[in-house]
Amino acid sequence: MKRSDIVRSIQVRFKNMRSNDAAAILDTISDHMIEAVANGDRIEVRGFGTFQPRARATKVGYNPCTGQPMTLPASTTILFKPSRELTKKMNG
Repeated sequence: MKRSDIVRSIQVRFKNMRSNDAAAILDTISDHMIEAVANGDRIEVRGFGTFQPRARATKVGYNPCTGQPMTLPASTTILFKPSRELTKKMNG
């Protein structure tokens, strides 16, 4: 599903809404979610799942071409955990 599909589905749900307004709503929500996760906050969307930042420690990896060890720096990633409802729907 693409961004344009989500905007279109918002328009279908709210028939008097213009495309620009639906896009602005979607952009506002995504901007707030990005900002919250970047600040280290946990986001919970009931019925969908949770997003939370997860710190990864520095570790030793290996160059696949040469086999030489190399240090992989510490980083932060996002962990998504689906809700029970989403998991049930996906598994039938």
